[in-house]
Amino acid sequence: MPVLAQTPAAAPDTLTEATRRAIEGNPEVTARLNAVRGSIEAIDVARGGRLPKVDAEATVGRTEDRISTRSPQSASLDRNGMALTITQLLWDGQALTNEIGRLDFERQARWFELLDTTEQTALEVARAYIDVMRMRRLVDLAEDSYVQHRVVHQQIQSRVRAGVGRGVDLEQAAARLALAESNLTTETANLHDVVARYLRLVGEAPAQRPGRPAGLSAALPASAQQAMTMALRNNPAISATIATMRSARAQGKERESAFLPRVEAKVRAGTGRNFDGVPDQKNDVNAAVTLNWNLFNGFSDQARVRQQAHLISQAADLRDKACRDARQTAAIAFNDVAKLADLIAALDRNVLAIEKARDAYRQQFEIGQRSLLDLLNAENELYTARRAYANADFDKLLAQARMLAATNELTARLGLRAPMLAGDAGIDNWNAADDLPTRCPVVMAEVLTTPRTELDARAQRLIQSAPQPAQPRQ
Repeated sequence: MPVLAQTPAAAPDTLTEATRRAIEGNPEVTARLNAVRGSIEAIDVARGGRLPKVDAEATVGRTEDRISTRSPQSASLDRNGMALTITQLLWDGQALTNEIGRLDFERQARWFELLDTTEQTALEVARAYIDVMRMRRLVDLAEDSYVQHRVVHQQIQSRVRAGVGRGVDLEQAAARLALAESNLTTETANLHDVVARYLRLVGEAPAQRPGRPAGLSAALPASAQQAMTMALRNNPAISATIATMRSARAQGKERESAFLPRVEAKVRAGTGRNFDGVPDQKNDVNAAVTLNWNLFNGFSDQARVRQQAHLISQAADLRDKACRDARQTAAIAFNDVAKLADLIAALDRNVLAIEKARDAYRQQFEIGQRSLLDLLNAENELYTARRAYANADFDKLLAQARMLAATNELTARLGLRAPMLAGDAGIDNWNAADDLPTRCPVVMAEVLTTPRTELDARAQRLIQSAPQPAQPRQ
């Protein structure tokens, strides 16, 4: 029976929809989710140690004895039986309690790793989505540049054929047309690459004209201090390392329990024929409380305690490193958002001025007041300016997404959530308390630059000191 082909889903045309599909189908996210679920089950495995252990056994056998001091010296005994044993742990030096605590901290660490992976996946999707928009725009600009150069080439070619143009101008126009065609080919190849990356992340090809994401700037921090504080407080990667450090501490306490005794209560009851190899015994019931205390273990237990102390220090080091990484990411993203706004304003003025100059050059070229080289240079300069403006515009969108991801707000801003609610993982009231990073102060990176007013004043002084042009004679 033939299998019907499924109709492909429509391409996601919004960043929210693209991110939702990526989070639902991303193998790394689902792997983290399964790690959380596995860590929850591990706690239940450990908790089983607090309940009685019940073992059933059945035995069928034959015993052959030869004892020289009795007569007859050889004897055989057929035996069978069934027994039930119940063992209850009474005391183990808090080893089980610390083991459950360790596993609970590991569960918290897995949950925060899921949050971090979800947020980073959302950021990567935002990067791919914005890059698709960017490359679509750059292809449009390259196409427009190619068309303009094609028009100029056709005009020069017509003039040469009419005998009113120079052959060198045609060669120059052809060279610039070839460059414009090369730029178009490069931008088209770049568009293919970002579409392939988008397909890897989302699982589907993007829309031909993805919609511009809106609202990314609404939840941005108002100051660098606020950005840094939010990043260090909300970053799930830091929280994951704190939970890992607490897990290492709990394991250290579990190691120390090896120096304490272990107490168990055991009840065993059985019945059978020649039960337990005792002639004519039919039933046997015994109960006991046993204490087992290891007095010497080759110094292995002491070495394990020292080993765990180093692992705790290592976990603290990784916590501080994660904090420093988050601090750097937040500082760069916040600075990019602020500086790109100024850059876009300057590039906008640049594009408008070059457009006016290009139009004037074209009019002057038509009446012979400008050379072909002037016009072609103006076209290339306008293409470069428009390209720089488009890159800055999309860089600003990406910087906003990076800032939201640094403060763990990107998925929330897109109206999404992690694949598992915090209540399901049992960490609604999680608090870093005294385990905050100790080598990661909230310090902003400041770069001292010369104020713009001082630069303008310096330029004015150069103008005043420059030789004045000679006045024309009357």
